[in-house]
Amino acid sequence: MKKILSTIQKNLVWAIPVVMLAGFLFGSTIMDVSFLKRLIIPLTFLMVYPMMVNLQVRKIFEGGDTKVQIVTQILNFTVIPFIAYTIGKIAFPDSPYIALGLLLASLLPTSGMTISWTGMARGNMPAAVKMTVFGLLIGSALTPIYIKVLMGTELDIPMAKIFQQIVVVVLLPLILGNATQRFLISRYGQAHYQKDLKSLFPPFSTLGVLGIVFVAMALKAPAIASDPALLGRLLIPVGILYAINFTISTLIGRLFFSRKDAIALVYGSVMRNLSIALAIAMSAFGKEGSEIALIIALAYIIQVQSAAWYVKFTDIIFGKAQETTVGDIMLEGIFALYSSDTLKQAINLLAEEHIHCVAILNAEDKPVGMISSNTLIDALADEVPFDAALSELTMEPVLTSTPQTSLKTALANMKRNHEYKALVTNEKNEVSHILTQEEILRHVAEQGL
Repeated sequence: MKKILSTIQKNLVWAIPVVMLAGFLFGSTIMDVSFLKRLIIPLTFLMVYPMMVNLQVRKIFEGGDTKVQIVTQILNFTVIPFIAYTIGKIAFPDSPYIALGLLLASLLPTSGMTISWTGMARGNMPAAVKMTVFGLLIGSALTPIYIKVLMGTELDIPMAKIFQQIVVVVLLPLILGNATQRFLISRYGQAHYQKDLKSLFPPFSTLGVLGIVFVAMALKAPAIASDPALLGRLLIPVGILYAINFTISTLIGRLFFSRKDAIALVYGSVMRNLSIALAIAMSAFGKEGSEIALIIALAYIIQVQSAAWYVKFTDIIFGKAQETTVGDIMLEGIFALYSSDTLKQAINLLAEEHIHCVAILNAEDKPVGMISSNTLIDALADEVPFDAALSELTMEPVLTSTPQTSLKTALANMKRNHEYKALVTNEKNEVSHILTQEEILRHVAEQGL
């Protein structure tokens, strides 16, 4: 199941048109498809909740990229929505709900796709994560206000219902997702969560997206059948919006930011959270929801396709990427014990967290060595007492690195020292991440050096 969903997720550019066609055929052949409306809330939850499980809310408190974060959100909330509003007014003067759909698609910036595409283009991944969190929180608060101010004179905007649906489709999944993440980490350990569990959730979000797109197309099928040119008339304005968005963000990125920050800015301001936009459209606007959702569904096609092509031209636009660094592939989080802790504590930690090694720190929080599962097995075989201090064991030498160290340099250090993991220190010289042979091999398998 996971493999099938992952394959679909990687091929959304084809999957969404296929599902749209299936929805159209279903809606055209079945006399009454109103029963599908009962699926909107379950599909919405299926779409949004998995995204929230992996959302790293704590990232917003980390500094180091303030400038690119501010510029990205300025684009997201003071430039792009007004461009979308203007295009909608010009392209759909007699269809305010379709214009509202275009506006809604522009008001919820960044999604998991922001992080994925930034990584594929070798951009600033930590910055992209923060953009996603900021965009979600700010967009959720401002969307009803923007809709009311810009479209309230033409349409009856159900402000209370929109806020209510944002609670249902954003805040509730956010709370439940964060609780799920904490439970999984406490139950299975940070390392096991990062390596194995984290990847299980995004494919299910894709299933929810496809379900909502199917429902939107089925409900709108009679109108499309009576006016087949409608889809073409919708695609052109959406394409214009994305072209303008890419152009503005690319120019700003080239002029004012480094390659990595520029790529994060582009994807952080162009990728929209169309899943939540769809959810709000379908659940807050009643019978007009399918009309609003139609243009949002079409935006998926352009968004995924344009993002994929932009990756191909990234080196031409911003220049070739520098060497892969440790920061590009390091595993977040590192478990540590103090040299005064006991053998029993080390055994319990490795068993509970499903990890193979732990950093050992001195009283000043500086790493003095590593203890692996092999070390513990040797200690047990030698009948070392459970209450023996870890300082009494023979520790493995510790290699340290920084996120800025090139991967080739890190590999050379590992080979020279015959140690195949390294602790990564942050700007405060604190151990914050780990580079393991598993992460290196996974990176080489996926992207190469």
